[in-house]
Amino acid sequence: MSLLRSAFIALSTNQPLRRFSESSSAGRKLSSRFVAGLEVEDALRAAEMLNNYGMTATLDSLGESVVTEVEAHKAAEVYHRLLDAIAAQKLKANISVKLTQMGLEMSPDLAYTIAAGLTEHARATGNFLRIDMEGSNLTQVTLDLVRHLHARPEYAGHIGIVIQAYLYRSLPDIEQLIQEGIRVRLCKGAYQEPPSVAFPKKTDVDTNYVRLAGMLLSSPIYHGLATHDEAMIEAAKTYAKNQGIAADHFEFQMLYGVRRDLQRRLIREGYNVRVYIPFGREWYPYFMRRLAERPANVLFLAKNLIRS
Repeated sequence: MSLLRSAFIALSTNQPLRRFSESSSAGRKLSSRFVAGLEVEDALRAAEMLNNYGMTATLDSLGESVVTEVEAHKAAEVYHRLLDAIAAQKLKANISVKLTQMGLEMSPDLAYTIAAGLTEHARATGNFLRIDMEGSNLTQVTLDLVRHLHARPEYAGHIGIVIQAYLYRSLPDIEQLIQEGIRVRLCKGAYQEPPSVAFPKKTDVDTNYVRLAGMLLSSPIYHGLATHDEAMIEAAKTYAKNQGIAADHFEFQMLYGVRRDLQRRLIREGYNVRVYIPFGREWYPYFMRRLAERPANVLFLAKNLIRS
């Protein structure tokens, strides 16, 4: 892991800097490249714009690690509003939820109850709920919750999960998820993990990502490959072509504000592209992790600061 990435991941947990950044106009201006806005309406407008470009969207109300049951239900209510608005506006969009935002660290039962309610709402509106993955200490409980909900016949196909390629355990996890018919969003991973649980070298993460992507593409389920790495994208495209896998059997997933040129190029080439749209007032940890992932993001912001 590079020193730059380690530094930004460490800063993502710095509470004084977070409080200052989220309350300052300068901080909000910086974050606007990667965060759609502060309100539900901002996210919906961004989704409509992406739909007009031929892309689908995933909406994420930023926030994690709530400390009261009231906060957990308040966070869930934002997602219920999103599901109703997506249906009313006929947007091609779904939602992504972090379980710590639903109270997981206080009570797994609370998180399960809230996730079940959101899954039911997604089912009722013909939509889909993605449960995001967080640090490796929460991997197993997240998998257990998603598998348990998906096993309920009425919820099959309406809930999915994220798997991180830098974890050693991800291959058997994906084998199990494919067997159970659960949709997967494959990403490399954005948290700082020890070498006891995750590949420390980027080359090993990349190799594992390509291997896991091939497993997902070869399965009968519609999965998402989340990456901005053109080498990973080309590897997936080549594998699909060689195996006779149709372009509409899967989708590439990217982040709002990152590699817009690549997003549009993939659409022109006939691939499905979904853009992850984060919004909300608690944007700081997400923003810092985006800077940690790609040095180009830091350079982009620096250039814009100089121009302003």
